[in-house]
Amino acid sequence: MFKKILIANRGEIACRIIKTARKMKIKTVSIYSDADRNSEHVLMSDESYYIGKSDANDSYLNQQKILKVCKEANVDAVHPGYGFLSENATFTKLLKQNDIVFIGPSFSAIHAMGDKIKSKEIAKSAKVNIVPGFMGEINDSKRAIKISKEIGFPIMIKASAGGGGKGMRIAYDEKDVEESFNRASSEAKKSFGDGRMFIEKYVENPRHIEIQIIADNHGNIVSLGERECSIQRRNQKVIEEAPSSFLDDILRKEMSTQAIKLSAKVGYTSAGTVEFIVDNNRNFYFLEMNTRLQVEHPVTELITGIDLVEEMIKIATGEKLSFTQKDIKLKGWSLESRIYAEDPYKEFLPSIGRLKRYHAPEEEISKNKIIRNDTGVKEGDEITIFYDPMIAKLSTWANNREDAINAMLSSLDRFMLQGVKNNISFLSAVISDNDFKKGKISTSFIEQKFSEGFKGLSFKSYEEIIYVCILTVNFDQLQRNYQNLRESSSYYVEIEDQFNKKKYLSKEYNIIDQGKYFGVSRYEGIKIFDKVYNKLNIRFEKSYENNLCQFSLLFEKKMIFNFYCDLKFDFPNTVLKYRGIFIKGVLKNKNSVEFSKYLKDIKAIDSSNQLKCPMPGKLIEILVDVGLDVEAGDKLCIVEAMKMENVLLATKKGKIKKINFKVNDILSVGTVIMEF
Repeated sequence: MFKKILIANRGEIACRIIKTARKMKIKTVSIYSDADRNSEHVLMSDESYYIGKSDANDSYLNQQKILKVCKEANVDAVHPGYGFLSENATFTKLLKQNDIVFIGPSFSAIHAMGDKIKSKEIAKSAKVNIVPGFMGEINDSKRAIKISKEIGFPIMIKASAGGGGKGMRIAYDEKDVEESFNRASSEAKKSFGDGRMFIEKYVENPRHIEIQIIADNHGNIVSLGERECSIQRRNQKVIEEAPSSFLDDILRKEMSTQAIKLSAKVGYTSAGTVEFIVDNNRNFYFLEMNTRLQVEHPVTELITGIDLVEEMIKIATGEKLSFTQKDIKLKGWSLESRIYAEDPYKEFLPSIGRLKRYHAPEEEISKNKIIRNDTGVKEGDEITIFYDPMIAKLSTWANNREDAINAMLSSLDRFMLQGVKNNISFLSAVISDNDFKKGKISTSFIEQKFSEGFKGLSFKSYEEIIYVCILTVNFDQLQRNYQNLRESSSYYVEIEDQFNKKKYLSKEYNIIDQGKYFGVSRYEGIKIFDKVYNKLNIRFEKSYENNLCQFSLLFEKKMIFNFYCDLKFDFPNTVLKYRGIFIKGVLKNKNSVEFSKYLKDIKAIDSSNQLKCPMPGKLIEILVDVGLDVEAGDKLCIVEAMKMENVLLATKKGKIKKINFKVNDILSVGTVIMEF
């Protein structure tokens, strides 16, 4: 067994590997860049070494620097995690030449499967189902247009060395192809150092299902079942689950058989994932093989009880698998939610800043439920533009899918982040959607459900609950501040719903402070989930440290609803966020309700003559000049954020008056790039 391993990665996955290494009594060595000096993976490891500047090319992608640290620290092996050098065949060869073990597959397997064009050719020869398309390299947009027309639209343009949604674009007509090809190729060069592209038929509304395999150096290959990864945005997985609600035992066996055949064809060893797309008729096609540990590996671990990192390390030392295919039993159901520093209300643009609050739900292991949180950050850490914006991977397990979903929703409710925008509200909105709960999903789920972008959910489905909660919180605050000035126990609640920017006024409520509870009643009764109560007792507990608030609604001492939400006071409003609902509420008496009829609305300032940067990033291309006339929809510039290229468009007709920045300038959110 190895005595010391270096982890050629950072953040969450580095911390994940360290945990298993500790369990196996193996010492760990971490590396860090300028941006990661005080990161969690550095603090957790036994030794740590500075590797270079914050840019990945100067640090985590610099093979010679990593090799130098390996020698200096005298390590036996390197675990690459995922991303960075995990699928770099040259890196494996470099380590082997220096008698350092690479904890992963062989050079030949990575080389063969890492090239998406070559991998499809191998898959075809192994009699694995493949998507129709052009398997050769395409080096310019004109040829791409010609090939796309021959295949038939829609088509998918993909980077040969791609992964993680980068270097990938969908084109629905000729006009789309040139722009999509150039952007995908540019992203691929920056992310993987390889701009080669290929084109295949785009299968609309498929399921994205992958088979996890594990193989040793003695010819044993085992399938650990499938993961459903259909919930995606920008070709990036967001929510994963295992097993898939779409597969039956027959289809699972067919897909696993093909995954094993492909693995055997390339002499694969270690952990790997064979990805497929599956259409509505249950026809499945090979997509690609990821020759590394997947981001979503926890859901497989939770339904099989197998530690994939531990198995990878054992295989790298030459051990045989301790189990066979017959030993693999899929138990229960697991979900994973990827929590990102991004703004779902602004097309998921990445967010940077300091984590002022980081309060994750407590991890739990019991007979009927598991809550697991894989993360590489802590309160006070900085989220920068240099790396992937993932903050954590929250996973839940239960005996069935419904219970796993409920455990996930409850855990997301208790996950508190402040300081950066995040997608927790969006994740809750997706998972609580009725179609998701029924398993009616595809890779187009997000696009179809939120065709005009995610704006949040209306509070109407929880209308009475939110009214009475805002009432009790504000009434409690009123008593604290104006104990002797309270004129009445009858109040209204005005809600400003951020979903549709409208205001709603409740009917009149009566409220009484009963010490431990607040008694809330209304003449017409209070309707909660289609049942009417003449009176409710409301109890709430608020953590003023992290804004997490727990509400309990009781009728005759029986709990009828209990939930956690993000709640803060922004005088005179109370701001409440819950599962995609975002509202501002204020308490009003009869006089203030009457007076508000005479208040005029404040007009918003018109800033449509400015192009503001919607995300932090680097200005990499300016597509217009001062004095140029533009139409709505014209491309103005390209901003790169976290290795993804974003084309900014004109929102209306006008003339470029001024350009305030130049190429390679770093932009912050709200910066005025151009004026019209």
